[in-house]
Order: sequence, then structure tokens, then C-alpha cells
Amino acid sequence: MTEHAESAADEFPEPSGTGRVDVVGTAHVSEHSVEEVESAIEESKPDIVAVELDEGRYRQIKGETPDDLDASDLLRGNTVFQFLAYWMLSYIQTRLGDRFDIEPGADMKAGIDTAERLGLGVALVDRDIQTTVQRFWARLTAVEKLKLVGSLAAEMGPPLTVGLTVGAVFGGLFAVVAGAFGGPFIVPSGALSGVFPGGLGGTVEGLLDTLLLICVAAAGIGIPIAALLVQFRGEADVEEFDMEKLTDTDVVSAMMEEFRQFSPGGAEALIDERDAFIAHRLVALREAGYHVLAVVGAGHREGIQNYLDNPETLPPMESLTGTEGGRRVSLYKLVGYGFGVVFLVFFGLLILGGASQAVLLQLFVALVVVNAVLAGGLAKVAGAHWSSAAAAGAFGWLTSLFPLLAAGWFAGYVELRYISVNISDIATLNEILNDQESPVMDLVSRMRAVPLFRLILVVALTNVGSAIASYVVFPVLIPYISSDIGGMQGVSRLLWQGVREGTQILVGVL
Repeated sequence: MTEHAESAADEFPEPSGTGRVDVVGTAHVSEHSVEEVESAIEESKPDIVAVELDEGRYRQIKGETPDDLDASDLLRGNTVFQFLAYWMLSYIQTRLGDRFDIEPGADMKAGIDTAERLGLGVALVDRDIQTTVQRFWARLTAVEKLKLVGSLAAEMGPPLTVGLTVGAVFGGLFAVVAGAFGGPFIVPSGALSGVFPGGLGGTVEGLLDTLLLICVAAAGIGIPIAALLVQFRGEADVEEFDMEKLTDTDVVSAMMEEFRQFSPGGAEALIDERDAFIAHRLVALREAGYHVLAVVGAGHREGIQNYLDNPETLPPMESLTGTEGGRRVSLYKLVGYGFGVVFLVFFGLLILGGASQAVLLQLFVALVVVNAVLAGGLAKVAGAHWSSAAAAGAFGWLTSLFPLLAAGWFAGYVELRYISVNISDIATLNEILNDQESPVMDLVSRMRAVPLFRLILVVALTNVGSAIASYVVFPVLIPYISSDIGGMQGVSRLLWQGVREGTQILVGVL
């Protein structure tokens, strides 16, 4: 059923024959709105109370067991990022609910409970949340997506603390990998030989050099992140809001306009399309002869009412459903394919240029090893089990040559042997983020214990580790690995020879 509302019960009651729709605009976290909804239903006694919910959110409000998520969807495409968008929207509502001591969605629950108490029908008229979030994410620009993710990170604590913590984690991994293949980088060799006896000076130099390298990397990575988080934080003083004003037309219009300025495309998916979708279902109920009282968020009231007054302006229902494809080839995928082609061409030209099997083997082994260390290491940092981290390390190098085979997928699928993810994990994450007293590392540790977050973190950090290994560390190591053939000059010579040989082959074929 695409144009008809879903009944919360087995079927709707018989229509009274007086087809009409009354719309009540509410604030989802306002006690006043709860009272307004209950009063409106009791006074008008409609045939049906329509609520701004889909089947999944209705079940959640009713306290039914949430569905397990299809974890395989989280391991593919943009679904991980859609989860972040959904989490952000959920977190905002949770924060508002906590500030005003009312459960988010209490207005919808009041509508459902009052309708059931009076023996009225309940219609679920909103679009599926997964469809809305997917279309919302697809409409955001790259900068808007960055702001959205950054806003979540900014809630974990003071920006400088969060930034330096992230920087220290990645800086530590960088220092370990760099130290394994070279150094010292900061402390001069032999600087402490006269201070400590025997070989102890060299050991202390190595430890001090690694520590300083971690500090430099942490500052280099963390300070820019902290600066970004300061921009994202911009926390409005929600406590000054008068919740009754959130249902005032002028205030709501101003808030909607502000959101449109932030993201015109996001506003279209999150507000305009849902206005039309809900209006489609309300019009269908009205035409069937039902007297309907619709309980919707204040931000949707004006748009829905306009469509109810002018149903001929409604866009086709088909344009409001289904997933948003976005660009056929995203910039992210294009860059990934480009790097994959570069690696294949690199090894292909070396072969055509006459590189020995020993040189090719050394380069390939280096690619495998750095991927194993960084992809597997970051998977373990994310909280992966040892077998999942091993899978990340074993398949990391494949991502370099074949971008469609992301190392994070392999690690994620293995991790699913140990955990199951559930939509209720999002509520758990919101509770953790609401803890303003605990230190950042404690928050991170608790979030890693949440299966849904850990799965996504394992997938994401595995892919990050593989990317750093392939596109940063491996190129840096090439001169050292190829020292037997003259370092980078020798490699360049083989590549140019490969280009000449390849050109001759192409000319011969053509």
C-alpha cells in the first residue's frame, strides 16, 4: 500500500461518512503538546487518529522488542553514513527530551494511547524512517556530511581533548609503523650514548624518539580536528527555549528556514517530501469518508495543510518512495578506483620494464605487511576480536588492488560471528553521549562495548588503516625496499622502460 495509511490494528473502523482532516502541530518533546493532543482527540472524537510514525517507530513507542538490524547492509555502500545521520537526528531529540524531562515522541504516544482508550482507529502515515534517512543522506553535500559527523564527535567532550585523543591514537600507530622501518626521526642518533651505559642509551633514544613522534603526530592530527570541532560544537542554549513557542507558526517557520539554509537538499528529504507523503495518506483517508485528526510535528503542519487544501499540487507518490541513487559514481568511489588502477599499472609497468622476481616479491610483501599491520592494528584498536583483526590484516592489501573488496567488509563479517546488532543500540549510544561527567576515553570505551558502534568502528578503521598503509606508508617505503636496484631512481628507470615496452606492444597490436 503506497497511497493508503497503515492501520496500527488489523483494520480501520467503518468511516462516519464525513471525510475531513484536522491537523494538530506539536513539539515532540513538550509536555504541553501531550496535553494538547489528548484534549483535541477527546473533544473531536474522530474516526481515526493519524500519527507521524512508521511501523518500526510505532513498535518502538509501544515498547515492543526492536528488530535486529540487517548487519550486512551496514557493511556496504553508504549505509554506515546513513546510520550516522539517523543517530544524529535521534541524539538531538534525546537531548531535548532530557533537557525538558519528557520522553521524545511523547506526543505521538499520547495520541495512540488516547485513541485506543476511546476505541478509535490509529493510522501510521509517515514514510519508513530508513527510506527518509537514506534520501536525506544522499541529498547532503560533502561539507554538510562532514558537519553532521563532526557535530556527533563534538558531543564527546571538549574539542581539544577529543582532537588530541584521536591524534594520539593515530599518532601512536604511525610512530610504531615508522619506527619499524626507520628512525630515529627526532632524537639524534647517539645523543644519549654518554648518559647511559652500554646499549641502554640506544634503547632510551628509541623510546624517547617514539614518544616524541607520538606527541608531534598527536598535535599535528589533533589540533586541526579540535579546531574543526570548535566550529561544529556551537551548542545552542536549549534551556532558554520556551517549548510552547516551538509550536508557534512564526518560530517554526524561522527554524525550518534556518535548516534549509544549512542544507536545502536535506530539508527537501526530511521535511518537504514527508509533508507530501503524509498528505497523500491523509487525503486518501479523507476521500474514504473518515474524519481524521492528524498529530504531526509543528514543522510539518503548514506544508501538510497546504497539500490538504490543494491536493492537486501533490507530487506523484512514486517520486516520494524508494531509495535515492545520487550520483552514479561518487567522488569517493572514483578516487578508490583511481588508486586501484595506479597500483595495477605500477606493478604492470615494473614487469614490462624487466624488474626481477626478487624486486617484485619484495614490493608485494611490503604492501601486504604494511596493510596487515595498519589494517589489522586499527581493527584491534576499534575493539575487534583477534580473528576479525586477523581477517583485516590478511585481506587489507586486496583493497589496494581491488577497491570493491574493502578490507573492512572481511573484518566486519568475521566480527558478526561474535555480536548481534540491534536498533536499541542507538538509544544506548545516546545515553553514553549524554554523560557529561566521564572522561573522553571512558566514553569511547563504553561506546566500543555497544555492538552496533563497534561493528561500524571496526569496518571504518580497518578501511582507514588499509588506505594509510597503501597510499601513504607503502610509497614512503619504496626507496628503502628497492635500494638494491638504485632506490627510487632505479624504480623510475624500470617504470619508464615499462612505458616504452607497453607503448611498443600497443603500437604492434593496433
